[in-house]
Amino acid sequence: MTDAVRLPLFPLNTVLFPDGLLPLRVFEARYMDMVTRCLREGASFGVCLIAAGPEVGDAAIPHPVGTEARIEQWDMTEPGVLSIMVRGGRRFRVEDHEVERDGLLNGTVRWLAALPSEPVPADQAELLPLLRAIVGDLGDRLPEPHHFDDAAWVGARYAELLPIPMVARQKLLELDDVVSRLEIIQQFLQQRGLLKTIN
Repeated sequence: MTDAVRLPLFPLNTVLFPDGLLPLRVFEARYMDMVTRCLREGASFGVCLIAAGPEVGDAAIPHPVGTEARIEQWDMTEPGVLSIMVRGGRRFRVEDHEVERDGLLNGTVRWLAALPSEPVPADQAELLPLLRAIVGDLGDRLPEPHHFDDAAWVGARYAELLPIPMVARQKLLELDDVVSRLEIIQQFLQQRGLLKTIN
């Protein structure tokens, strides 16, 4: 078990996965300050799916498992709005959180173990041609490196891309068994006949 650390939290109506890219438009003062501090210090913040409450305004209640976000690009194309691109890092579990005076949510978190790097099993190999086709269509929106030989990476990219409810996406984030995640995704795609046309 890792030691607990303090991490500013950004509750959103989306789920960030390790190695995933997420564009954000930041305009609330509390998050502008947070992002500025992260850029200055080379620090990260946490992205959590909202369990209850609004995305803007009063602090929302986050789901307990989230993902570290590291800023890779930033730009200010209009006054008072910061456009950033973050990449997902480590998963974490929120042990407790508090609202600061400026409305920013600060959490005490513990890092979860990194998912093992293992190849996609033969039984789920039919997932790869469709994902390769999707990634090819996305182009710069899902830039290299691509890790089609890594079951955790393949599962995470599918979980980001599938048209599923956010709560279902959150459950896939929380799964520690990378093969189980692939099996769930495979069943989803098979039920909709989306794998037959690729093979």
